Amino acid sequence: MKSNELIQFFDGGIEPELEQLGGKGASLVSMTAAGMPVPPGFVVTCALFDEFMAAHNLHEKVREALEGLNPDAVDEVEEISKKVREKILSAPVPPASSELTRQAHEALMERFEEPVPVAVRSSATAEDLPDASFAGQQDTYLWLEGFDTVGEHIRKCWASLYTARAILYRLKNNIPDEGLSMAVVVQKMVNAKVSGVAMTLDPATGDRSKITVDSSYGVGEMVVSGQVTPDNIMVDKVTMGLVSEHIGDKHAELVPDVAAKTLIEREVDAERRAVRSLNDEELTQVAAMAKRAEKHYGCPQDIEWALDADLPDGENLLLLQSRPETVHSSKKPAVKPASTGGYAANLTGSLTGAAGNGGSFSLSSITSAFIKN
Repeated sequence: MKSNELIQFFDGGIEPELEQLGGKGASLVSMTAAGMPVPPGFVVTCALFDEFMAAHNLHEKVREALEGLNPDAVDEVEEISKKVREKILSAPVPPASSELTRQAHEALMERFEEPVPVAVRSSATAEDLPDASFAGQQDTYLWLEGFDTVGEHIRKCWASLYTARAILYRLKNNIPDEGLSMAVVVQKMVNAKVSGVAMTLDPATGDRSKITVDSSYGVGEMVVSGQVTPDNIMVDKVTMGLVSEHIGDKHAELVPDVAAKTLIEREVDAERRAVRSLNDEELTQVAAMAKRAEKHYGCPQDIEWALDADLPDGENLLLLQSRPETVHSSKKPAVKPASTGGYAANLTGSLTGAAGNGGSFSLSSITSAFIKN
């Protein structure tokens, strides 16, 4: 099956467009084209979502439901959100669209010796933008098997465009719903033994000469959602030398239960909690991948990564997502005044960002930065 307007494979050779793939989908296609180690998958594009919505006149019904909403009336927003999502979840997907998505899922499964579980991830057009932080506002579903289950959760992702949290964020930040759309990523699930996030700066100060890594055992959802306290490690972006580290508690991990065909939460024993979840070589590899993503996009990045237990060491680091950092990268780096000796004594602090603000490094992790955003 080839990529087309409604279904676009990561490696399908079509130029990624935000208005068709959403922030997450466009990033995954772009990184795949750049040769980065992204697990394979495809995007159910915004065009297919728009066809579904148009078939039931849902755009107009949603517009009417959201018109005049007060962002301070949280209870009302939650009630409207529930009704809107119910309309989307109860409307049948047109047979042609459903069949096209089924064919895409089958084509993805044919790449492997036997069927593999997938992650189904929302990818809205108004997300992962340099001046906005939509992390966690729409749904992600992990370790799904079989098309019937995958198709059901694609529609759940569509409906999550109108969660109360997402509606309130758009209202409070004057982001219009007009033209808003939702793509959905379907991607091979990673059997993660260790995973986490990384920023190509210090989230506490904005210092761009550092890379900060949060890592923990198992699937990274527990790190991103703040359910565990991960290891928090900082390295120098140039030398890759260790700057600081804090060993997190890492009390639990999400791992696959093959019999139940789902992920389960499992307690991490005291011995594994007490040591860093990444060894030195793995840490360097994660930092190097983060640098590569920053170079590709030309601005500081938040990345999600995982070490796949099914792949050999040295080939098992995978890039799951990369989005622009939105807090510090929008600020202009501090410029030191020129010396009175007739020439500049110091270069502009374009690489060190806000390091000149007098703030010292704190152990506030990347996870905290995600949650605050």
